[in-house]
Amino acid sequence: MLIDGHGRTVDYLRVSVTERCNFRCQYCMPEKPFSWVPKENLLSFEELFLFMKVAIDEGVNKIRITGGEPLLREGLDTFIKMIHDYKPDIDLALTTNAYLLPQTAQKLKDAGLKRLNISLDSLKPEVAQQIAQKDVLEQVLKGIDKALEVGLGVKINMVPLKGINDDEILDIIDYCKERNIKVRFIEYMENAHASKAIEGMHGREILEKVKERHTIKALGREGASPSFNYILDDGYEFGLIDPHKHDFCENCNRIRLTAEGNLIPCLYFDEAMSIAESVKKGDIQGAADVLAQVLKDKPKENRWSEDNPNEEDISTRAFYETGG
Repeated sequence: MLIDGHGRTVDYLRVSVTERCNFRCQYCMPEKPFSWVPKENLLSFEELFLFMKVAIDEGVNKIRITGGEPLLREGLDTFIKMIHDYKPDIDLALTTNAYLLPQTAQKLKDAGLKRLNISLDSLKPEVAQQIAQKDVLEQVLKGIDKALEVGLGVKINMVPLKGINDDEILDIIDYCKERNIKVRFIEYMENAHASKAIEGMHGREILEKVKERHTIKALGREGASPSFNYILDDGYEFGLIDPHKHDFCENCNRIRLTAEGNLIPCLYFDEAMSIAESVKKGDIQGAADVLAQVLKDKPKENRWSEDNPNEEDISTRAFYETGG
């Protein structure tokens, strides 16, 4: 069992397999050119898996594959199968923008993937294009339909932005309700790589939008999930992830591994330790020692302020490297 320096059990590992993305979303990396970490700097799937086996053997029972856009990395289904074959009952999920799902969903399902979290910020083609800086909506919707068709579990993530897609919150709820899938609204996470022209909505503002049409009741959090759940008067449940609060930090159960081998104790902290040297040498004990130190150093809570974040609250970490 993995225990951090504050007595919390850590059983959830998020693994980024690439920093590359085929979108340029305003809240993530709108100005990043299409230049990338050289492939030779990335850990191979075998090297990533060497560390993941250490973590699984020590008690990790949930793994999420992230990016960037993870479906851009060639051979991802083979990597997923490696994990599934090692521990078939592990909770194995993936976060994606769904653009490549029409041609990959079946392979992912066959490899052992169980669930997907899919970003869907608008149902209007022009707004989706404004956010992603690419004409994406038709392909994304096809990807969602394909994932549901092959039997993958699906959750939708939406980042509401003032004056851009804040008028679509109720429409996204209706879209998800019709497909019997859950939506989670995520407060925009301030970071140095995002557009300076956007402004996110506070959690309470998101809830006020929902209340324009529905009566809602708070349900609370499920275990260590960062999502606070609510139920509508018609029985539909949705979630709200409000990272500017610290209450979900109390039960944080996750650590993150980047494609280059940096092990990160908290999404909003810039500190990290590398396992790259150890896994490249096949040094399992060295990788385990790094894991132990990262758990010891894991902070008690993130650095966000709940209202009006200060300049020092704005993260310099590139969330596209860590699956933000």
